[in-house]
Amino acid sequence: MENNVIIALKNISVTFGDNNVLKDLNLNIRDKEFITLLGPSGCGKTTTLRIIAGFVNPDEGEVIFDGKKINDIPPHKRQLNTIFQRYALFPHLNVYENIAFGLRIRKQSEKQIKETVEEMLELVNLKGFNKRNITSLSGGQQQRVAIARALAVKPRVLLLDEPLGALDLKLRKDMQVELKNIQQRLGITFIYVTHDQEEALSMSDTVVVMDSGVIQQIGTPIDIYNEPRNAFVADFIGESNIIDGVMIDDCLVDFSGHRFVCLDKGFDKNEAVDVVVRPEDVDVTEPEKGMLRGTVTSVTFKGVHFEIIVDIGGFKWMIQTTDYHPEGANIGLYIEPDAIHIMKKSEYSGMFGDYSSFSEEFDELSEIDEEEEE
Repeated sequence: MENNVIIALKNISVTFGDNNVLKDLNLNIRDKEFITLLGPSGCGKTTTLRIIAGFVNPDEGEVIFDGKKINDIPPHKRQLNTIFQRYALFPHLNVYENIAFGLRIRKQSEKQIKETVEEMLELVNLKGFNKRNITSLSGGQQQRVAIARALAVKPRVLLLDEPLGALDLKLRKDMQVELKNIQQRLGITFIYVTHDQEEALSMSDTVVVMDSGVIQQIGTPIDIYNEPRNAFVADFIGESNIIDGVMIDDCLVDFSGHRFVCLDKGFDKNEAVDVVVRPEDVDVTEPEKGMLRGTVTSVTFKGVHFEIIVDIGGFKWMIQTTDYHPEGANIGLYIEPDAIHIMKKSEYSGMFGDYSSFSEEFDELSEIDEEEEE
């Protein structure tokens, strides 16, 4: 297939009851790529993964693997394997037998099985754990056994559905590094599903941002962060101030009552646009030296920097700064041309980017409440 594409999803649509879960989705996945499907709960990312695995049949569209349509091929006959959040290990089998399970089904010799299991244990840093009972292992160790078992059968593609969701933060970060290393060492395709933006940005070659069954943007982590295509992507990946603006001319935009030089071109004269300014890209100055002026309404110490909310003409901006500015202080904001990113108006315009209702507790609660999607 072109450009070493190993999996192609063509015009995939899926409906569960009244819910249109995927809408005419098209996606190419390259051989040896670490690609992440990223989006909020219910966006369709897990359904996309299950279609690739063969657990869900699309209502419309084709699943192409290595140039051949595989819609009718059952999961166990596809050259791929899946790791779920709940590991699905066999508690009555020890570590060795869990990893050997798929190899025994394939009727490999004991010599082959022993060699492969030892190789996999070394790969996931569990050398010497052969006879351990699964129930005696920590969550991180169980995760490693699940990875070893999935990789033992030498799949061309590994599917990972929120595999680190049950681990604590530090272990999660360690496993992110480990998974990326394993993927690079084995040189196989990883298709990863998560709602964690930082996880997606730190591990992936390619990020696919999804919402409401539609791909919003595909790109490298740097592209997705620096050049978001619409307000949904800008808001979902990191923090963003998203302001209504008007593109006066190439490289000249008007927002918040001031005209700014920017780097963007190709918009109509006086076209209404969404303007993105990341909190870390704003310089705080004396009020009289600022392009914009505002009043600090809240301050949160973050260790490396302060996160301040600034009221500018009734619109609340988030700014990250290493200097302390107390609540009630009047400050100026200076914004360089390359810190301003212009996006076309979309169905998401006006929904994000004002921090009037910003609350960390609310953010954390909404994460805890996230239900597993279909």
